Amino acid sequence: METQEKNELLRGGHFIVKETSCDDVFTLEDLSEEQKMMRDSTKEFVDRELWANWERFEKKDYEFTFQCMKKAGELGLLSIAVPEAYGGMGMGFVSTMLVCDYISGVTGSFSTAFGAHTGIGTLPITLYGTEEQKQKYVPKLASGEWFGAYCLTEPTAGSDANSGKTKAVLSEDGKHYLITGQKMWISNAGFCNLFIVFARIEDDKNITGFIVENDSNNGISMGEEEHKMGIHSSSTRQVFFDNTKVPVENMLSERGNGFKIAMNALNVGRIKLAGACIEAQRRITNLSTSYAKERLQFKTPIGDFGAIKAKIAQMATNTYVGESAVYRASKNIEDRIALREAAGNSHQEAELKGVEEYAIEASILKIALSEDAQQTADEGVQLYGGMGFSADAPMESAYRDARIARIYEGTNEINRMLIVGMLLKKAMKGHVDLLGPATAVGEELLGIPDFDTPDYSALFAEEKDMIKKLKKAFLMVAGKAVETFGMELEEHQQLLLAASDMLIEIYMAESAILRTEKNAKRFGEDSQKAEIAMSKLYLYQAVEIAASKGKEAIISFADGDMQRMLLMGLRRFTKYVNYPNVIELKNLIAEEIKAKDGYTFDQ
Repeated sequence: METQEKNELLRGGHFIVKETSCDDVFTLEDLSEEQKMMRDSTKEFVDRELWANWERFEKKDYEFTFQCMKKAGELGLLSIAVPEAYGGMGMGFVSTMLVCDYISGVTGSFSTAFGAHTGIGTLPITLYGTEEQKQKYVPKLASGEWFGAYCLTEPTAGSDANSGKTKAVLSEDGKHYLITGQKMWISNAGFCNLFIVFARIEDDKNITGFIVENDSNNGISMGEEEHKMGIHSSSTRQVFFDNTKVPVENMLSERGNGFKIAMNALNVGRIKLAGACIEAQRRITNLSTSYAKERLQFKTPIGDFGAIKAKIAQMATNTYVGESAVYRASKNIEDRIALREAAGNSHQEAELKGVEEYAIEASILKIALSEDAQQTADEGVQLYGGMGFSADAPMESAYRDARIARIYEGTNEINRMLIVGMLLKKAMKGHVDLLGPATAVGEELLGIPDFDTPDYSALFAEEKDMIKKLKKAFLMVAGKAVETFGMELEEHQQLLLAASDMLIEIYMAESAILRTEKNAKRFGEDSQKAEIAMSKLYLYQAVEIAASKGKEAIISFADGDMQRMLLMGLRRFTKYVNYPNVIELKNLIAEEIKAKDGYTFDQ
């Protein structure tokens, strides 16, 4: 497998065919002093304004959410990603991710309002708007004077976003488009000043984007606030347009470019949604740890019981791995944007292409972090016992709020199928060489295995070798599936789901190992005992998932000698020489968390 050149910026999807050096990944421990100050000021705002009032978010206090958004605007937290020319702070992608991460830990209601406004409410204008549009609207959105919403989903157009029926008809004088249609699940609808609306002009193949000011006297009306499982104080309404007049100069980008705008907005939204799941996991872990230390059963703190230690260890591990992967990818995006700007691209083009480059990683992170957040919240409820089920304790709302993340920004099922499809498209375009490594794996399977005992004395020597083998397992399964089905592979959805799970676990496990290896080199192994344990625990679990999903995939499309050979290869690529003591790892992690009164690995 090809090794990444030192300081070479890994392109999107290349992680599966290249070995990355730990020196070339960014971690939370690499934050600048300015970024640390931003993180700390964001946490201070959250503790003061949100956490102190978390019960209000459960009482459908939409006005309170609105007021908190106003305060966030006054502190500049809505303007981090906005260029300075339009009233923003113009900070890099890592800094925008930091704010998105730490502002989202208390309640999904505020997190949704924040994400909808700063992401899909503002970003389409900064990335696709004309200079006049940006000067007119973006400063108001950056300051919190105005708030934005995003109107894409319709009753018959969900995952199939380009099938929307909302129409835009050019007026007789050619000065306006008249928009008519129905949009649903619109976050921030109850208090927004501006909509990004997608509609179809005539019989165009693709939809078109428009900037529409919210004016009830211009054919805009709304349904009542939706009654939702969670995110109770996030304003969510249907929006109806009835011959709403929109100046022609408010078309966003070009005619028929709406689907592209929507998809690129989703790329950004996916990785930011992943970031928004991290702080929630940290806080759930902290609350659970405190409760486990205080709650006595059989005259013993429940945190001393092995069953509870296992839960605390898993919460912390999922959080640590998620952090590692999100900030690795965020810095890759930031560096790619900088490279494009240095090459002469405009900021708009550089950011669009920089994020698009890592669309595979964005989908991986969206899936992994949303599912880990749900698992962490579920274990938090379980650890609290009866109190976890009570609305008087924060675990109940955390569990409900976490559920929407698996649906937002494209369902996890859609994203799983996208991952493999995007990787194959990159290969067909020559952007990722899958054929060479996949062929090499095939030749290895036909060769004689190496029975020599490898030297695994160095830190993570066996774990890094296992990552290499997992990549071979994926290439073996995906390569044979492509050979078998060709362009019809996309019709075999369950096979794609299995292959994508292998890819997800490889990226997440590798990210944690690289982070920990980097920190062990600079801070010493003794300072990283819990981090080493979490990295090893997650990899063990990733290997088990890869073995299970790989087998499921193989027996779905291969039989006879081919099936036997592939299953033999899968066993070879998912077998440890020295299996880790999983229970020992969990106990070590849990004791570290308890000793520090919670999750502190982000400090």
